[in-house]
Amino acid sequence: MNPNASLRIAKPFGVAVLFAVAMLSGAASRAADAPPLHPVPPDTLQQRIAACTTCHGVHGEGTPGSGYFPRLAGKPAAYLARQMQDFRNGLRKYAPMEYTVRQLSPAYMREIAEYFSAQQVPYSHSPVPSVSAATLQRGDQLISKGDPTRKIPACTSCHGSQLTGVEPSTPGLVGLPYDYLSAQLGSWRTHTRATVAPDCMALVANRLSNSDITAVAASLASRPLPADTHAQAAGSVTPPLRCGVLGATGDGA
Repeated sequence: MNPNASLRIAKPFGVAVLFAVAMLSGAASRAADAPPLHPVPPDTLQQRIAACTTCHGVHGEGTPGSGYFPRLAGKPAAYLARQMQDFRNGLRKYAPMEYTVRQLSPAYMREIAEYFSAQQVPYSHSPVPSVSAATLQRGDQLISKGDPTRKIPACTSCHGSQLTGVEPSTPGLVGLPYDYLSAQLGSWRTHTRATVAPDCMALVANRLSNSDITAVAASLASRPLPADTHAQAAGSVTPPLRCGVLGATGDGA
């Protein structure tokens, strides 16, 4: 065989190999420069709470215009953590929340709860339905005095004299939307909301009539905010019922 022929064959082959190597190198370089197909989100608290803020507001201020998504900001951390656990454990029923917290560890839920508890943002009032003066008066009576004849305690006896909540785990009621308050009281009656025993709100809610629920929700939603909206100190309220949650008293709304 002519040696020059071998060289003629080898030369195009070598050029082809070099071209292929160059193409592969270029492709690898472009792949390295291209963004990943499935980018990894940053591991920050802001990223973790994105599912919460979508409905409850950037700082947990709630969405008063919707009339349903409640304020989280400033509520006792133990209360917020308890609610996430109740959703995860099937005691509270709301599909988006159940899905959101399904895989969260207790430590993770506590971290989220402490973040929202520390937020201090202005309150916004939501629309209140037109109700009669008699209905508002009945709501005021139930809130401040209860109804001893039906063994209904006053809301203030657990949620504080200004209804701003009590540390470590009783939430405030002021500033919550009428629709949310009404829906939650109804949920205790229909067993779509519950908590660990003893579940005193289920007991109280089942002693309220439909008109009582309307009255309480309307009265709470229309109340002016107190000068200090922080939860009262632990031990400042002695509720008439034992409602232990996470080693404390109170679990409502």
